[in-house]
Amino acid sequence: MRTFNLLSSERICTALGARVRRLRLARNITQQQLAQMTQASLSSVRRLEAQGQGNFDFVVRVAQALQVSEQFDDLFTQPAASIAETERSLAQAQRQRARLPASQRKII
Repeated sequence: MRTFNLLSSERICTALGARVRRLRLARNITQQQLAQMTQASLSSVRRLEAQGQGNFDFVVRVAQALQVSEQFDDLFTQPAASIAETERSLAQAQRQRARLPASQRKII
């Protein structure tokens, strides 16, 4: 799979728009049909495919319509550097409450 690490944000958006177009065509869906499926305008679909422009909600609706929304599962997740780091983050996630240090507690 192609990596986006060295591309500008504009090039990434354009590449993602091209992917949307390929997916749509592979599913034999017209731009008008995709617009109806996503409750958006035809110009929004065209802009997304040509320039990669659209708000995040619209991109999510397009992904759902094209049945690829599961690919968002790994979006913006922080990768674990080690097993110890994973265990540490799990332990922190299970913590329910924080307590003030003894020196700051009010004695009643």
